[in-house]
Amino acid sequence: MPKKINILILASVLGLIALSAIQAYLINNTYKLKKDVFIETTSRSISRVDDFSPHLDSINDIWQDYFLNLLADYKSKKISKQDILSLLKLKTDSLNDSYVDRYKKELAEKDLKHDLKFQKRIKTIILPDSTGNDTIFNHLKSSKLHLLGEKFSEKSAHKVSNSMWLTDHSFERNIDGETTTLTYDLQFETEDFMNIDGWERIVIIRMKWLLLCSIFIFLFVFGLLFYSIKNLINQKKIADIKTDFVNNITHELKTPLATLSLATKMLKKDNVKSQPAVIDSTVNTIERQNKRLQNLIDQVLNNSLGYKEINLKREKVVASEYIDTILDDFMLSVEGKNISLEKAIQNEDTTISIDRFYFTTALFNILENAVKYNGNIIGVHSSANKSFNISIKDNGIGISTKNQKHLFDKFYRVGNKEIHDVKGLGLGLYYTNQIIKAHKGQIHVRSIEGEGTTFTIEIPLN
Repeated sequence: MPKKINILILASVLGLIALSAIQAYLINNTYKLKKDVFIETTSRSISRVDDFSPHLDSINDIWQDYFLNLLADYKSKKISKQDILSLLKLKTDSLNDSYVDRYKKELAEKDLKHDLKFQKRIKTIILPDSTGNDTIFNHLKSSKLHLLGEKFSEKSAHKVSNSMWLTDHSFERNIDGETTTLTYDLQFETEDFMNIDGWERIVIIRMKWLLLCSIFIFLFVFGLLFYSIKNLINQKKIADIKTDFVNNITHELKTPLATLSLATKMLKKDNVKSQPAVIDSTVNTIERQNKRLQNLIDQVLNNSLGYKEINLKREKVVASEYIDTILDDFMLSVEGKNISLEKAIQNEDTTISIDRFYFTTALFNILENAVKYNGNIIGVHSSANKSFNISIKDNGIGISTKNQKHLFDKFYRVGNKEIHDVKGLGLGLYYTNQIIKAHKGQIHVRSIEGEGTTFTIEIPLN
């Protein structure tokens, strides 16, 4: 049965992990889809801003005319390729502030509601002719050149569009004292990029209901699984406790029943019927075993009471005198067992209000447990301040931390339940705890395996 439960729990956990993985995969895909839609929608809304803005168009005309003249100087062998790039950079830098300001105004008119930055980069500059392509710049050999717009890293950039400028240009230059007309073809390719601050947050906000529903469903399934497994384990514990109780009560009943069976058989024998002394002895045995059976039944019935069902008949007693009486009776009950008692009673005049019968039962249960579990030195210490405290310490086998938390559960027994090396029904400490609760007090346990156990009872003085 435990193996099946472990397999069921493992299968449930693996199922929950698989469900979580599938849910995470779907959320991740949804996130990517929402991101792509958001980026694409924003890209479309700004892709033609500089083409349809007269102000931006005029700025573009300035650097483009300047650039064409640079190419003319290059074709006239007045400047180098590197000079073209450097001089173009200086020109666009001088125009960039005006370009950025105007671009922001154009974006404001579109009311995008996002903090967006725009950037235009040079991808390639090629002068094709019949003999081959004269490459001024190629992004494959070096990073793309910033042309216009705000600067931001490539990692945070999203591509908006490509644009290619194809033209042929004629120009006149004075070469060796003669005016010469030259032409060239131009392939000028640029890429537009944008950067949206906090785009991840924007996408997540758009997914908030999906995320909230997913989290709620996950927590609901996890809670349902946890509750089911917890109930399953509790039911298993209850079943084990019931089985253990049946085994214990069966063990306890076997001895008196066997004795009663033997006694009744003896009374049926003819040779016994003629011996009154043997008959009297056998009848006495039957009476004792009958009383023992009745005591077992009473123990189960009475010790199963909860603290709310216990009706106390309180009386005022002097704590020191009461404890002395209890300990004297206890030492008589263990006479011949080599039990040593160490007693320390403080505040001897302290008066407590208790039900003598029930409180005595609680103390005797603890004292008898100390002897049952191999304790031969028992220390009893009492004190009174705001409450009355009595501690009972033994040097027995001790109780493991695992068992301590179940110590006051009904029918719970510490030890080897199959061997029955310690007799009992697992009701003593449960009943003791209920008695102390009925007195509006508390009981605490502190124990170390192999060293012993200390029970401390605390009840209010008033």
